[in-house]
Amino acid sequence: RLNIVLSRSGKVEAPPDVMKLSSKSEVLELAKYLNRDVFIIGGAEVFKNFADVIDKWFVTEVPLVIEDADTFMPTNFLDEFEVEETRELGDALHLEILHRR
Repeated sequence: RLNIVLSRSGKVEAPPDVMKLSSKSEVLELAKYLNRDVFIIGGAEVFKNFADVIDKWFVTEVPLVIEDADTFMPTNFLDEFEVEETRELGDALHLEILHRR
């Protein structure tokens, strides 16, 4: 397993077993040499920046309402993807695995 944290500022402290990179291009260049899947975990900015290269999404629906939530996935963001599998994870959590058409 390889854990990577993205930080534009480089000020993020990471444990010794975590690689720090600063850009999408660095992640994509490294991915060329890896013989494994690369998982991107992040917030809205990370998802937006990697949207054109992601082949599969693991989307977990969490049954909570956050009153002051300010970031949402755009309505048509996953239109190029179709559901490959769904799973019930317990505690009302629902997972959809989607792949690019």
